[in-house]
Amino acid sequence: MIDALKIAINAADDKKANDLVALDISKIASFASYFLICTGDSSRQMQAIADEVEKRLKVRGIRPSHVEGYQNSEWILLDYGDMVLHIFSKTARVYYDLERLWRDSKKLNVSQYIEKKEPKAEPRKTIRSS
Repeated sequence: MIDALKIAINAADDKKANDLVALDISKIASFASYFLICTGDSSRQMQAIADEVEKRLKVRGIRPSHVEGYQNSEWILLDYGDMVLHIFSKTARVYYDLERLWRDSKKLNVSQYIEKKEPKAEPRKTIRSS
């Protein structure tokens, strides 16, 4: 499931998710091994993050068993069994504070899973002489 976590992290990062946090909850919970938590700036961005994660994992044959909150977009939850993705609005993230509730979990270094992207080449400017 670490591959699914890596795919989800990169999909969320590509959609400009804020404050990505991955928690290994396997030692303290029996229902899942990982939480991936992030914040979106708007309901549209939150939905875009959810859509991108779902699209990329679907290609690998991984589908969520349950999706909650997609329409009202304060807290979107995608349950992949071993991994649960939480996409929050800024206010909901502060209010629910999952990092505090699951403080006994192991926080993973998200940056080690983010694939480095090659910078896009700038289009060449042509100078016309008269």
